[in-house]
Amino acid sequence: MTGWQTLFYKEVLRFWKVSFQTVAAPVLTAVLYLLIFGHVLEDHVKVYDRISYTAFLVPGLVMMSVLQNAFANSSSSIIQSKIMGSLVFVLLTPLSHWAWFCAYVGSSIVRGLVVGLGVFIVTLAFARPEFAAPLWILAFALLGAALLATLGLIAGLWADKFDQMAAFQNFIIVPMTFLSGVFYSIQSLPAFWQAVSHLNPFFYMIDGFRYGFFGQSDTSPWLSLGIVGIAWLAVSALAVHLLRTGYKIRH
Repeated sequence: MTGWQTLFYKEVLRFWKVSFQTVAAPVLTAVLYLLIFGHVLEDHVKVYDRISYTAFLVPGLVMMSVLQNAFANSSSSIIQSKIMGSLVFVLLTPLSHWAWFCAYVGSSIVRGLVVGLGVFIVTLAFARPEFAAPLWILAFALLGAALLATLGLIAGLWADKFDQMAAFQNFIIVPMTFLSGVFYSIQSLPAFWQAVSHLNPFFYMIDGFRYGFFGQSDTSPWLSLGIVGIAWLAVSALAVHLLRTGYKIRH
């Protein structure tokens, strides 16, 4: 294997060795959300006039799991390596900043998709969502996982201790995820909060992903794809720059 493939393989093994924690636990959490919200709101909420609330909830929970776990993988790997001192062994290799980027982001995409697939398989026992546009499902799953994996890489490089990483996740990633329409359609919100939701890039990932299942969404999937794509290119440029300059890892 080449250098980046070896690092990629090492990062995949890192989360797979503790899959009970990194894969099974997030799947269980998503199922609990489905059981609680689906049971309470199933008879009270209808979405798009024809879709049951439980079916509507499934794609949101799948995508939320993909995003959160893609972020957690790259961020936790970098911060743990920095604190434990094992990052020096990667620094000693002649790997380029592009190799680092591809390995860390690629392995995080794998974890996000594995968890998302696990959530989807388990939730099939509760609802059978449609597959109106499978290519949109794949496109937003990959792009969303890549965006959050890259954000996780940036957060891991920035943070010097676990407290900072926890703050980044609890005050930025989690609120933006929960307020992106995972549990509701933004059409049910007042006009002001609909406008606020459109400023959240996470909304476009969730909405575009859901469009792939039902063929309906709160905004155009092409608009969502463009916004998510531009956001990923922007954070990728920043991440590659930080890796190239050795931000907080070489100095």
